[in-house]
Amino acid sequence: MPPAAAEPLTPERILETTEEVLRRYGPAKATVVDVARALGVSHGSVYRHFPSKAALREAVTDRWLGRTVGLLAEIVEAPAEPAPSKLEAWLEALFDAKRHKAGDDPELFATYTVLLAENSGVVDAHLAELIAQLTRIIGEGVEAGTLAAPDVPAAARAVFDATGRFHDPQYAAEWRSPSITAEFEAVTALVIRGLRV
Repeated sequence: MPPAAAEPLTPERILETTEEVLRRYGPAKATVVDVARALGVSHGSVYRHFPSKAALREAVTDRWLGRTVGLLAEIVEAPAEPAPSKLEAWLEALFDAKRHKAGDDPELFATYTVLLAENSGVVDAHLAELIAQLTRIIGEGVEAGTLAAPDVPAAARAVFDATGRFHDPQYAAEWRSPSITAEFEAVTALVIRGLRV
């Protein structure tokens, strides 16, 4: 049932509805007309906020990825937490977020996997933000003398790459394995031990 006409058409409302349409039809069949129909507006109204189907899909992908970045930013901003603990919490939160996205809503996760392949600019920006957060955590540890890294950005990239099995969507099928938590903990402990002074 379309929402009441009195509710203003905002980019956020369009993106929420787009997620529902993508969940229902999948990325191959979902159209801007489907989104407009679900909103009870003309497709031209949607195009006033997003100039093309590609722009809409890019925005919905960015919104989806941004949820994880915001959650992780809270860990980065924790002022009293020592860097090794912060790094462990950050890696665990990233893994948990990705695992929940894949397990809680598999249809939408599969849809976003397709959209991620289409939106390399959005994905590149997302990955850069995640690595920047790691760089900040490791840099704090180096400053405090609890972590050692001669090249902090390179260390951040190495940590991200070393833990890729636990956050890269291509490994999502493995995240249901009964041993995955123990494997994650072993890799995380090894990575943090390698960075300790």
